[in-house]
Amino acid sequence: MKDVRLLPWTGEGGKPCYLDTDGTGYLAHVADTVERVQLGMAGHLLDHVHDILADRRATPAQLRFLLARMSEALTDVRRIAESRGARLPVPADRHRTGGP
Repeated sequence: MKDVRLLPWTGEGGKPCYLDTDGTGYLAHVADTVERVQLGMAGHLLDHVHDILADRRATPAQLRFLLARMSEALTDVRRIAESRGARLPVPADRHRTGGP
């Protein structure tokens, strides 16, 4: 399983889901689409954060709700970053030296 991809969703109990793939196929396409949607939603949420934080009248309930959504978005973005980072090619000289 050389090309294992961490998918942008979790399974039962929050366990990570993986796909053995060459980067093509239906599930790889679905995963790409989900990642784009998640990243877009995180971007829109950041725009909303700036508005809420600028509003001195924001209530504790609004701030808690916003923080919960930010936590979800950050979890998604972190999973995407881990997935994409794991799929980056390792430079040939790194294999020989074992260094960073």
